[in-house]
Amino acid sequence: MGAEEVTVTGTTAGRYAEVLTPEAVAFIVALDREFGARRVQLLERRRRRRTTRTTDLDFSAVTRHIREDPSWQVALSRPDLTDRRVEITGPPSRKMSINALNSGAKVWMADFEDATSPTWDNVISGQLNLRDALDGTLEFSASNRTYRILGDLPTIMIRPRGWHLPECHLRIGGRAVSASLFDFGLYLFHCGQRQIDRGSGPYYYLPKLESHLEARLWNDVFVFAQDYLGIPRGTIRATVLIETINAAFEMEEILYELREHSAGLNAGRWDYLFSMIKNRPDVVLPERSQVTMTTPFMRAYTELLVRTCHQRGAHAIGGMAAVVPSRDPVAAKRALNQVRQDKRREVGDGFDGSWVAHPGLVETCRDVFDQWLGDEPHQIVRKRDDVRVTARELLDVRSSDVTVSEVALRTNVSVALRYIAAWLGGRGAVALGGLMEDAATAEICRAQLWQWISTGTLTDYGVPVSAALVGRMLREELDVLSETGALDEEGARCFGQARTLLSVLLTERTCPEFLTLPAYLRHLSGRTAAPVTDQAPVAA
Repeated sequence: MGAEEVTVTGTTAGRYAEVLTPEAVAFIVALDREFGARRVQLLERRRRRRTTRTTDLDFSAVTRHIREDPSWQVALSRPDLTDRRVEITGPPSRKMSINALNSGAKVWMADFEDATSPTWDNVISGQLNLRDALDGTLEFSASNRTYRILGDLPTIMIRPRGWHLPECHLRIGGRAVSASLFDFGLYLFHCGQRQIDRGSGPYYYLPKLESHLEARLWNDVFVFAQDYLGIPRGTIRATVLIETINAAFEMEEILYELREHSAGLNAGRWDYLFSMIKNRPDVVLPERSQVTMTTPFMRAYTELLVRTCHQRGAHAIGGMAAVVPSRDPVAAKRALNQVRQDKRREVGDGFDGSWVAHPGLVETCRDVFDQWLGDEPHQIVRKRDDVRVTARELLDVRSSDVTVSEVALRTNVSVALRYIAAWLGGRGAVALGGLMEDAATAEICRAQLWQWISTGTLTDYGVPVSAALVGRMLREELDVLSETGALDEEGARCFGQARTLLSVLLTERTCPEFLTLPAYLRHLSGRTAAPVTDQAPVAA
């Protein structure tokens, strides 16, 4: 049988040709041909687990020998991944990349997933920006001001899109390639050796994993890719986000599968709540502001994560501080105090570092970890032998007689609608209500709305949440925007699409797995943009 035709439907003109070289495309194609079928099989396994589950989740008896074997450890940390006390995350757009690289954080995680709307322009220009940063040529000019990287680069990691997402602009025989392999492969091909030459390496964050089998797939991808490019095995390192309830029951197994390439685990709180709703739709969660990290099932999850990592010699990285510092000094002080308390809880529990979403939070987070760690780069020596977490504790939601306030209901409607509209317009990180929102927060907002509608959860004024009630609030939100003149023609189009998409997702019989997948396939997969030139920086 002859080779299947490879087609690139996104533009390859201008500087895009520097990324989409024939050799780079051939590498992506080789990855997808080698691993694409396994990816599809594992996604089908996800679907079957979700639709056929008849009992509560539990730790697997099949892999008990891994959990009970005290002898294995992950590989020793690479030198520039040893101290990770502050990590800043954000999309790899040009201005935001420069701001993150200049923020003083130990690590910058360039996020192609939750903080990036995956337009062709955003994805390819993001790869260009990473390469330009390593080459020392990354600049951004606006309003008669030029932004440049001011000092040494922090450690750079990238988060590719999850296994569930395709990249429709590169096809093999008409079939879209995996977005995970596309993002991973382009960065490794262009920046892997550049990072090695500067004494670092190609480092990744792996999102949305649901089992150790998906971690095994990633490990096999790493081995294949390193051999293909002539890079020593173990050069790639990856931190896994434990942001699904299924993965929480397989933390040790995930570390075990990746142990040669492991850089630890991270607590992804918003996606974790979203996963809880998908997997336990009948157990109603209260409004998201009330589900704090001290809630019993969240506390069990984070303490188990720290113990698991430290028992195996791996870093445990805490959750996101998403506050956007206010210009109002009183509001700013109050917000920073909340961030400080959250980070004190994390470092006290044993976390070795934590995330922030804004450069203005780096100093606060760093001060907390500095006070606790002193000159030590981490606290992996704290094995947390005192922690014992059962399956019952991981699932201890305690949500009987939940009522929803009108404020919470309207907030979820507003955040979901506004974020999806921004995402459809090409922005994946959006400041809303003093918080930097991304796809994870949009997912929890729309999943909660779906759950409240499907269960008829009562509002605090005695009316059950219904599709009609939420639909009315969506119309009112759009009316306010229209009356204030905040929507131009493009904005009106994006908000109209967002409203339609939400209305469909909120009335499905079962909770839709992701909003970004149908949003991408319906609205972004056919969209291309003018290529980036040497003189035209990408807007933040």
